[in-house]
Amino acid sequence: MLRAKLHRATITEADLDYEGSLTIDKDLLEAVGIIPFERVKVYNINNGERFDTYAIEGESGSGIIGLNGAAARKGMVGDLIIIVTFGFYSPDELKDYHPNIALLDSDNSIKQMLTK
Repeated sequence: MLRAKLHRATITEADLDYEGSLTIDKDLLEAVGIIPFERVKVYNINNGERFDTYAIEGESGSGIIGLNGAAARKGMVGDLIIIVTFGFYSPDELKDYHPNIALLDSDNSIKQMLTK
């Protein structure tokens, strides 16, 4: 099941020489419950690229969304992306389940949290 989603995040940097991963503002990670080094799937709205990597914590309040290493080839600064994580749940856990979804504005600030 979908566990967490950052919708329409704007890429703020791309660093091909970094060892790899996706840097995400700490505040955004905490808002949807993504933890550092957790596997994330990234969908680039601008070019259709889809890839997996892992999240690393960026500076709180910075709005950073940074493609690092090989991922830097999958998007450009200014591209819009969707960042998601998935989890496994029992039928009982799904009775009142809802993922953590944050809709972002052009500065990567949360404009709306979607709840059940």
